[in-house]
Amino acid sequence: MIEVRELTKHYGARIAVDSLDFTVKPGIVTGFLGPNGAGKSTTMRLILGLDRPTRGTATVNGMHYRDLVAPLHEVGALLEARAVHTGRSGFNHLLALAQTHGIPRWRVSEVIELVGLESVARKRVGSFSLGMGQRLGVAAALLGDPATVVLDEPANGLDPEGIRWIRNLLRSLAAEGRTVFLSSHLMSEMEQTADHLIVIGRGRLIADTTVADFVARASSGAPVRVRSPQPEALMTAIGRGGGRSEPIDDGALQVYGLSSEQIGELAAAQQIVLHELTPLQVSLEDAFMSITKDTVEYQQTLGDGRVPVSLVAKSEPTQ
Repeated sequence: MIEVRELTKHYGARIAVDSLDFTVKPGIVTGFLGPNGAGKSTTMRLILGLDRPTRGTATVNGMHYRDLVAPLHEVGALLEARAVHTGRSGFNHLLALAQTHGIPRWRVSEVIELVGLESVARKRVGSFSLGMGQRLGVAAALLGDPATVVLDEPANGLDPEGIRWIRNLLRSLAAEGRTVFLSSHLMSEMEQTADHLIVIGRGRLIADTTVADFVARASSGAPVRVRSPQPEALMTAIGRGGGRSEPIDDGALQVYGLSSEQIGELAAAQQIVLHELTPLQVSLEDAFMSITKDTVEYQQTLGDGRVPVSLVAKSEPTQ
């Protein structure tokens, strides 16, 4: 378990992490999200003892990382996969790490097989592709069979097969009761991999919730898709009920301002037949863009200087 309490980090006048308070529990995959510059990497460094907090604490299983007697057996971490001696082979890199903790040679071979690097294990790391380097970093994180795993962008550089592999691996580690803390900008993967989310912006906590609840929070104002053989009558009923509707390309209606339950009740009262009534939920990417839009450090602009609206905002009709 990872516990962060009032965690704060200043770099001069800049506040990188501002009074963060959250718990990463075992048995589930917890995703760590935030725009660039939000403080994710700094938070991970503070958890792993690579920086000292200005205030507050970050502990793993009740202990500060610096106090762990055998940290590789407690916490496996991947923050920068390319932070490896490029002249060493992948096998020797892992063997050197293993020897610092008395980890047997057979365990090195075991994790190499686990990450699929058997064919290149004796090659120099400098010749590795980005994806191979990521796999080596994951092998290093798992070398001590730790109960807690902290990974920053582990799918970076992986091909589709590799992305599916890392997804299944992380979920299997959580199923074994381990604590899995994962940072990634790949929202589609996070949506399929994580059970819980910690979301920060400008160093502050924005959300600490399940993936489903986070998406539902952003979907509250999303439109409802409706199909009926009586579209004109339905549009009239929706207007009288306080909603707005507009036809879309396939003959359905997109309705705003009313829930699917309210639309169904209006249709039933007017004896209007419905062939479809579907609340349109946003994706995790859409939800993230909507909820964190006010905390983005670097705003992309259009040619005329306007900031693009989020994908969620685009789903609503222009007033």
